[in-house]
Amino acid sequence: MKCTIHVYLLNEHFSPEHAEAHHDGNESENNQRYEWEDEFAVTSTVTAVELHKNAAFPLQGELPDGKPFKEEVSAMTLFEIKSSDAPSTFIGASMSIIENHELLKNEEGFTIKLYVKDYEPMANPIPGSYIAAQEFPKALVF
Repeated sequence: MKCTIHVYLLNEHFSPEHAEAHHDGNESENNQRYEWEDEFAVTSTVTAVELHKNAAFPLQGELPDGKPFKEEVSAMTLFEIKSSDAPSTFIGASMSIIENHELLKNEEGFTIKLYVKDYEPMANPIPGSYIAAQEFPKALVF
């Protein structure tokens, strides 16, 4: 099965009232519902998607000076995407910056929708992970 992920940064200034009154409920050039959208497609054969709330997300890699690091980010909402021909993949965000999320399944596959608040500063250290600035590991802030 396929899996598509959509992450939307909500525009806190979007006015549903203005959209309804002037554009049949649709957004317009000056009244955008989202500031941006990230879209990902999983290329492996997806067998299941599991939701993990209040989970820990490991960040590991190499610092600019070549030293390895391993830090954990807590209080995350993570979607674990399980595949028959690849290791699990995790997509998610800090619970404090999530407005809403959806996990949809149909005969073609899965769709994950993640709606992120725009008034909370955040980092996006790797594709598919959105970490609130106040929850980002201090050891990785330069």
